[in-house]
Amino acid sequence: MNLLPQFGFFELVLVAVVALIVVGPKDLPKLMRSAGRLVAKARSLAGEFTAAFDQMAREAEMEDLRKEIEELKKNNPVADAKRAMDEATAPIAKELREEARGIDKAVKDATKETPPNQPSNEAAKS
Repeated sequence: MNLLPQFGFFELVLVAVVALIVVGPKDLPKLMRSAGRLVAKARSLAGEFTAAFDQMAREAEMEDLRKEIEELKKNNPVADAKRAMDEATAPIAKELREEARGIDKAVKDATKETPPNQPSNEAAKS
């Protein structure tokens, strides 16, 4: 349903003839300029109104997206899987670190026991 009236060529000619008769040829250019300014002002206001509604729609969409992102952060299956994997591998990693410390200590102890002027066991074997 279209609420705006439909003007054809003949309707526009009829309005122009009536305006010419009522206003007169002398004041018709002033009337047309005023009408043009009025139409320009109405278009400007309509544009501002549309821009304001678009801005509100964008803000509403952004708020919805923020809520959706927060929901995804809370219910993130990848983070849950990573957390479960970290919990499962934590004891293994701890044992590996302890074993590495033991190996480092053994190497340090072995290098302290070998005097610097005597060849090490490996050098003596060759």
